[in-house]
Amino acid sequence: MSGKKSIGKSAMWVLMGLLILGLGGFGVTNLGGNVRSIGSVGESDIGVTEYARMLRDDIRAEEAARREPVSFAQAQELQIDQIVLARLIAATSLEEEARLMGVSIGDANLAQQIRDIPAFQGIDGSFDREAYRFQLEQTGLTEGQFEEDLRAETARTLLQGAVVTGIELPEIYTDALMLYIGEERTVTWAMLDQGDLITGLTEPDEQDLIDYHQSNLPDFTTPEVKKITYAWLTPEMIIDTVEVDEDTLRALYDDRSEEFNQPERRLVERLAFPDSPAAEAALARVRAEEASFDDLVTERGLDLADVDLGDVSLADLGAAGEAVFAAEAGDVVGPLETAIGPALFRINGVLQAQTTSFEEAEPQLRDELAGDRARRVIDAEIDGIEDLLAGGATVEDLAKETDMQLAQIDWHPGMTDAIGAYDAFRSAAAEITTSDYPEVEKLDDDGIFAMRLEAVVEPEIQPLDAVRAEVEAGWRRQAVAEALSEQVAPVLDALRGGAAFADHGMPETTTRELTRRAFLTNTPADFIETVYDMSQGDVQVIREDGRIFVLRLDTIAPPAADNEELTRLRAALSQDANTALAQDLFQILANDIRSRTDILIDQQALNAVHSNFQ
Repeated sequence: MSGKKSIGKSAMWVLMGLLILGLGGFGVTNLGGNVRSIGSVGESDIGVTEYARMLRDDIRAEEAARREPVSFAQAQELQIDQIVLARLIAATSLEEEARLMGVSIGDANLAQQIRDIPAFQGIDGSFDREAYRFQLEQTGLTEGQFEEDLRAETARTLLQGAVVTGIELPEIYTDALMLYIGEERTVTWAMLDQGDLITGLTEPDEQDLIDYHQSNLPDFTTPEVKKITYAWLTPEMIIDTVEVDEDTLRALYDDRSEEFNQPERRLVERLAFPDSPAAEAALARVRAEEASFDDLVTERGLDLADVDLGDVSLADLGAAGEAVFAAEAGDVVGPLETAIGPALFRINGVLQAQTTSFEEAEPQLRDELAGDRARRVIDAEIDGIEDLLAGGATVEDLAKETDMQLAQIDWHPGMTDAIGAYDAFRSAAAEITTSDYPEVEKLDDDGIFAMRLEAVVEPEIQPLDAVRAEVEAGWRRQAVAEALSEQVAPVLDALRGGAAFADHGMPETTTRELTRRAFLTNTPADFIETVYDMSQGDVQVIREDGRIFVLRLDTIAPPAADNEELTRLRAALSQDANTALAQDLFQILANDIRSRTDILIDQQALNAVHSNFQ
């Protein structure tokens, strides 16, 4: 069968991931003694060579991502071996299912697939047997092994494609989603605050304050506080002690010369035409003021974003560069030949050349290099600090024997000062208990810290006298909102009948084409939700501390048919829904395989493979 019926690589790995999850409950059984495989799924073996190769490739990928060597012990901590094994189990399970179903490809199709692989082709594009042999040698595979793997992979892909290809939900599903997302509202509303009160506001008596305090105790309760002693070290703390020689700085300056010495640039838009006469006619219309450059863009069915080149240099524009750079800001020049045909250029701005000398750039470069070296210094100290902690050193000892600095903090979740500004510290502080021993942990800027919890101060309700000013302010805000609500209550029926807000002394605002995804500044958080819970013609009042919002829902309209954003969103939602359904069906397949297939893993074979990585 042709490769056209195989699903894309990205989709395949998504489905592989789902199958891995589906097979997650399988146990592990020691088969012992089988040196050619690390296990089996039904009658299909999981090859030792394939496992070793995939494990090696994944470790190398991790090393590339980290830009440093990764030991096998580190790889196991990252569960790379388990991920590879799970991936192989998933692939082999599909292979076994395909075998049971009799899904395969013939020799002719297999040969054609091999001939189509670019790595096996010569410079003339035809199949090169020597290239084929050489590439397989480099990967440690024989021709038989590779062809067997390719046949199995193709069968797996065909099986996957049979499950997920052509899955489509009915249009009514997408219609319902779009109605929910894109339905529009027109709402008239007014905001009233203390300045709109007709009557004055009475002063609270002691009982009023007591009642408000008791009704809002969470607002007047201190947070749980953790008293933490910690030692920390950041690159900023030692950056002044790091020496950077001038030769290194000059070398870095030379390497980044393009950053510090930029040529003159232009902010340019380019509009291409099918031929020179069309471009010349368009330019003539611009010069005769019969059309603007923007008009020409619109006539071509484009947006300005489609023709915007951003800021470009003379070299970036090729043959058109000299004419464009000879023009002034606001000019339209052309037609000029480009790689996409004759084009008109509009110059929107001129960015003068910028030259930064070494002396001017030196402070920035010094800080960057010193900061990088400071981070390496800290990294080099981590092992020694961990050894000290393992030997029983306290947080105070770290401050005495290393560059770390000792400090204390009364930490709570809302704190964002000093070390509390670091996400890593906040996460660790949230989880620490008095039974935890100090450990070295990394900060977001590559600094380090170790901490000890001294005590936990439980939340405490603050007495009225301690928060009297805050209680009085809260009471006033609440009283204003209540008084305003009472003030507008008699006119709500008139508003429901269509009366103008202005007729009742309320400055109105009308917002049209409001959707669930809209955001209105300076309105309550539940403004949109309230609007979408209302019926047409309904009037609602939203109370907020110190003010109220009076809303009337005027009209409800279906999603706009000509909204390009909604059209794109509809296509995306439809694709996502179809993909989700395909994934659900594939999960059903995974669960079915799980229920009727024996999966056996030879731990001794796995250990033998792992020993070669240690």
